Parts: sequence; C-alpha cells; structure tokens
Amino acid sequence: MVFSSYLFLLLFLPLFLLAYALTPARARSLTILLGSLLFYAWAAPAALGLLVTVIVFTYLVGGRVVAGAGRARWTWLTLGVTGNLALLGYFKYANMAAGSVNAVREALGIDPFLWQHVLLPVGLSFYIFHAISYLVDLHRGTAKPPRNIIDFGAFVSLFPHLVAGPILRFHLLADQFRERTHTPEKFAQGAQRIMIGLSMKVLLADPLAPLVNQAYTAAHPSAADAWLGSVAYTLQLFFDFAGYSHMAIGLALLLGFRFPENFLDPYTATSITAFWQRWHVSLGTFLREYVYIPLGGNRRGLTRTNLNLFLTMTVGGLWHGANWTFVLWGMWNGAFLVLERVLKKKFGRPPPPAWYAVPKVMLIVILGRVLFRSDSVTHAAEVYRGLLGLNGAPLSPDVALLVTPERLAVMAAGLLVIYGVPALRARPHLLRPALSSGAGYALIPVFLLAVATLAAQHYAPFLYFQF
Repeated sequence: MVFSSYLFLLLFLPLFLLAYALTPARARSLTILLGSLLFYAWAAPAALGLLVTVIVFTYLVGGRVVAGAGRARWTWLTLGVTGNLALLGYFKYANMAAGSVNAVREALGIDPFLWQHVLLPVGLSFYIFHAISYLVDLHRGTAKPPRNIIDFGAFVSLFPHLVAGPILRFHLLADQFRERTHTPEKFAQGAQRIMIGLSMKVLLADPLAPLVNQAYTAAHPSAADAWLGSVAYTLQLFFDFAGYSHMAIGLALLLGFRFPENFLDPYTATSITAFWQRWHVSLGTFLREYVYIPLGGNRRGLTRTNLNLFLTMTVGGLWHGANWTFVLWGMWNGAFLVLERVLKKKFGRPPPPAWYAVPKVMLIVILGRVLFRSDSVTHAAEVYRGLLGLNGAPLSPDVALLVTPERLAVMAAGLLVIYGVPALRARPHLLRPALSSGAGYALIPVFLLAVATLAAQHYAPFLYFQF
C-alpha cells in the first residue's frame, strides 16, 4: 500500500482516521500501532514478523540500557546496535557481498558458490535507523524511555514514515507520544501538505519516468539522450521524494505529530555543503549525529575532519543500496564536500554569485546522479560516455518519441516550481497555514487533477521505496 494509491487515499486513510478519532486519547498509540502494522502487512505480509521482531528486541535492549550502569550500559547499547545492523547487513547487503566474492572467484578461475537471493523487506533501512536512534538516545540521556512497548512500537511503525522516512530521531518524537495537540488548523495544514505532495508525485514526477527509463536503458546513449535523461531524472527524483515527504509530514499532522522538514529548496543551493544541508535533511542529520560525530567530527584537525566527512558520505551512499554505484556516489559527494572545505580554508574567498554558483552545484549533482540511477558501474560509465558525446550527439528515435510537448511542459513547470514559485517549495513558513486561505483553495483543483490522473496511469511506487 502506498500513499499515492486509491486504496490508501479512499479506503485505508479515511477508516484509520475515523478509528483514531473514536479512540480515547490514552489508547491512541495502540490504534497507531495496529493501523501501521496493517498498513505494512498489506504491502509486505511476509516481512511483518521481522518488523515486530525489531520492535520487541530493541525495546527489551533499550530497557537494559536505561537500567544498566557504567560499562553495562555500553554493552547493552553495543548489543542492540549490532543486532539491528546485522539484520540490515544480511537482508540488504548479503547479495552484494556474495556477488562480489563470486566475481573474484570467477576471475581466479574458481567456480562460484551457489547463493539463494535474499529479498529486501520494504522499509527495513528506515525502521532499523529509527531503532538505532532510540537506543543511542537512551544511552546519551537525550530522551526519556517510552511509557510502554505500545508507544515504542507506534514510534517505529508509525505509517507516515515507516517505509521511506523521514528518518526520525527518537528524542524528537518521544514527547509527542506523551502529549500532542489536535486542532482544526493542524489538520488543515496536514491536508494541504498531502495535496501538495500527491500533486508533485503524480503531476510532476511520474510523467518523466518513461523518458528517464528509456534514456537509461539505452546500451549506448547519445549526448542528447544522456543529458536529457539525467536532467529529467534530477527533476523526477526531487518531485517524487519531496512529494512523498510532503505527504508524510501531512499525514503526521493529521495525527497531531510534527515531523521535521526533509527538503529545504535544495536545488537553489549555492554550494555542495548547502545542498546537503537541504536535501534529505533527516538522513543528513542522522548521519551527522550517529556517524560523523562518533567518528570524531571536526574535533581532531583538518585532515581527520575531512576523512570523517568523506567516510560519512560513503556510508550514506552505501545505505541507499547494495550496489557499488551507491558507494561511488557517496564517495563522489564526500570528495566534493571535502574539496569545497579545503578550498574555503585555503583561499577564504567570498561566495560566488547565485547565477554562477547554483548551475555549478546542479552540474555536480546531475553528474553524481548518473551513478545513483545506473544499474551498474559499467552502465554508469556508458552514460558518462554519452554525456561526453562519445556515442554520438542526436536523440535516439526511441527517446525522441517520448519527448512530447506534454513532457516538456512538465519539465518547464517543474523548473518553475523549484525556482519561481516559492509558495510551493518545501518551507513551511512560505505555505499558508490552513485550507481556508486562498492558496489552500487553489490547491484543491490541482489535487483533484492529481487524483484523476491516478486512474489513467500505471502504478508507480515512490522511488525511495526501493531503499
């Protein structure tokens, strides 16, 4: 079940909200837990047991972390984090490890060993990070333990963020499970964010998918194929993931929760550092607090700081998927962050004007996204050859068929939203607080168009569901 489906919008969500409204305040965590488990089971019934196992295991270990003293607290924390990472490692990276070992064996003339492919449970990368955040926050003393396992289970499985984030640190939501407000204004804000998110996904992201897919499935993409496909993918990924984040934040508001923003106009950033402070903010914050700072952060000199930054971005790349393309993508981002930091330290020049800086940053982002989108390193290399014009220049016939006036209009509208319509950007203070405003009413026909469009297109899951 996904947010952009009729099943969710017209059946699950209304029934869940009705049940939630009829539930006494003290029992609403149970309603959230049961509803979220149903939501998850609908999409991945075979993986439900793993989710419940993570909840029970992490809650029990968290209790020992709180009750322990001295070295015992650290021991229990290590056990809990290691156990969760072991599950993530097996289900997400075992196939990659086995494939790499077999590739080496074949290169040495040794027969590869047989391997049963492991399926990745939906949302595993996200709820494992939520579980780790819980344990670390308890150990650091930055959050109080939940009242019971129901509250904790509701935190981990909360359906607005369960399968694709935002990645929430436990201490940001712990108090909201104890006490939160439900107001008409908050509900209206939530409805507005849902309308914005669905419209971004259905009207601006999904129409670009056929063009991107065709450009990236070509064996030898031309320069026009590669550049058009890469630019279209950069737009598609933003509107797909930012649209999902809008919907997640909106759904949380319907339940009285406030999630942190996940996108802060990243494509207007004037530096790579600023870009990563604005793109997938919840992941960047998690990596900073639970990877970069434990590695030493910026406390051990420039060389160690740069190494920590590079390693953190590499980990962030690997988190996205079990493919060397994601590792290289993380290293690409880490290298540019380090380079930017070194140049700033060495020359200390004032920042360049936006008319130069924004296109420069976007060029780096687009070139990096080739690794993110490609199926293999070999495939990425072929796309880079296309970008350099080594496979010819003109559009291929298959791609040209998909360059329709409608898709060009979608791309133009996307650029207008990103650079020219601040009311639709992912900054809450630029959005009207309630549907009673003129902006809220203006969104209604756009939302209805998005809902109607769902019936005329094939099922298209959010791109980040694969991670």
